[in-house]
Amino acid sequence: MPRHWHMISRPARGIVSRSRFSTLSSAAPPQATDATQQTRQSVHLPRTIASLLHPAQGGQPDAEHVTIHGWIKSIRRMGRISFAHIIDGTTSFPLQAILSKSQAAGLSTGSSVRIAGTWKASLAGTAQQSELLAEDVSLLGEADPTTYPLQKKFQSYEYLRTLPHLRPKIPFNTAVLRLRSYISQNLTSFFAKNEFVQCYPPIITSSDCEGAGEVFTVSSNEKDSKGHFFKSPKYLTVSTQLHLEALAAAVPRVWTLSPTFRAEKSDTHRHLSEFYMLEAELSFVETLDPLLDLIEDMIRQLVSGLASSRVGNEILSLSGDLKPQLEARWEGLMQPGRWKRLAYSSAVEDLQAAVDKGEKFQFLPEWGANLQSEHEKYLAGLYNGPVFVTDYPREIKPFYMLPTPGDDRTVACFDLLFPAVGELIGGSLREHRYEELIRSMKSHGLILAGDDSEHAGLSWYTDLRKWGTAPHGGFGMGLDRLLCYLTGVENIREVVAFPRWVGRCDA
Repeated sequence: MPRHWHMISRPARGIVSRSRFSTLSSAAPPQATDATQQTRQSVHLPRTIASLLHPAQGGQPDAEHVTIHGWIKSIRRMGRISFAHIIDGTTSFPLQAILSKSQAAGLSTGSSVRIAGTWKASLAGTAQQSELLAEDVSLLGEADPTTYPLQKKFQSYEYLRTLPHLRPKIPFNTAVLRLRSYISQNLTSFFAKNEFVQCYPPIITSSDCEGAGEVFTVSSNEKDSKGHFFKSPKYLTVSTQLHLEALAAAVPRVWTLSPTFRAEKSDTHRHLSEFYMLEAELSFVETLDPLLDLIEDMIRQLVSGLASSRVGNEILSLSGDLKPQLEARWEGLMQPGRWKRLAYSSAVEDLQAAVDKGEKFQFLPEWGANLQSEHEKYLAGLYNGPVFVTDYPREIKPFYMLPTPGDDRTVACFDLLFPAVGELIGGSLREHRYEELIRSMKSHGLILAGDDSEHAGLSWYTDLRKWGTAPHGGFGMGLDRLLCYLTGVENIREVVAFPRWVGRCDA
């Protein structure tokens, strides 16, 4: 991320400068029905700065009286008049207001204000096409300039992480918040068009879905509590997959976007203890192809919409020297045609061939071992784009995966690898046969010899295979890693408003 993303943005001249991706329409909005018109008339919300700075999206003509609310980003006093840059988070660019000396009295960076005045054309040669000539200024909340931490200067990532409650005020962080919102809306629309039902699985679970043991245990803070609150140990979910499988046994296409938790003590730029996962499950799929095709369509539609959106253009405008790189990334994801699909065995051969040619890896690639992050990034770079790696060895994957047809050594699964990020999405076909599932649970150590009564607390899960079982599969995508790739941010902690990782949970 370029340094200036943390600094004060200059006011925009009219609408944000567009990249070659921009196709923002200036067509008139559809006519409102009587019902919607009545609803609009009954809702009175403060005018946003974005609606004034971006006329193509509802801006009003010059010489109109408007009232705006926001925070002082900076203020420049010049004798009898002052120029204040106001932000409200709806756009990355500030609105310029012209104040008299008395109106500017008591205002400082960080103060919240209400300003009423005339929205008029700026003088020729100024940075912003229009500006607000203030007539009435109300100070709503003071910000002591001697103590306010976010002054007009560069702040390091490390410093900003100590202020998670104030960090959202930085222009880049507000843009990421709006980008996350855009992605959520786009994904909701995509799944609705494909007849998926959005579901809300539980956060507290009775099992460790992945079987890795890296879970947070839930307990009550009652001092006199005897035993467990839920009678037996329960955990914060590491994945909603198992519950989605139960829902997909009734509604064949389900998805969710929900928080997940991992108690692994990894203090790296790729790991968080709390993060958001998009997960989907589909019944009546018997090969990996429908899952891979769905993922390609999902990401291609998402990025195509982003490239022509205002938030997308603002991300590019803020990216500085990274702009050509981000444009190339987005353009690559929008290209038609299948992404590379590569079996794990072939991926290992590619990596070993690279070693023979002098490539240096910290972990030597060998069949039967997990691919490390360095391997994943190399493969994505080798094929110059996203790569699906399929059919991993059975021993290194969870118990619920279906064996690859014709090869009991591997399972029908996949990881989607992205350049610079590594693994973004993981998924598989699920073992839908009862006896085979029980055997897999035993071989993975989830069921001890002679202890079949509760099936390791997953009797409800194995029951799904007894009555009306069907072939099915699904996947999970780390939303925060996707945000890193789309914005060019290397550290995942910078795209999360309140990041939690080992040793840190500050607010």
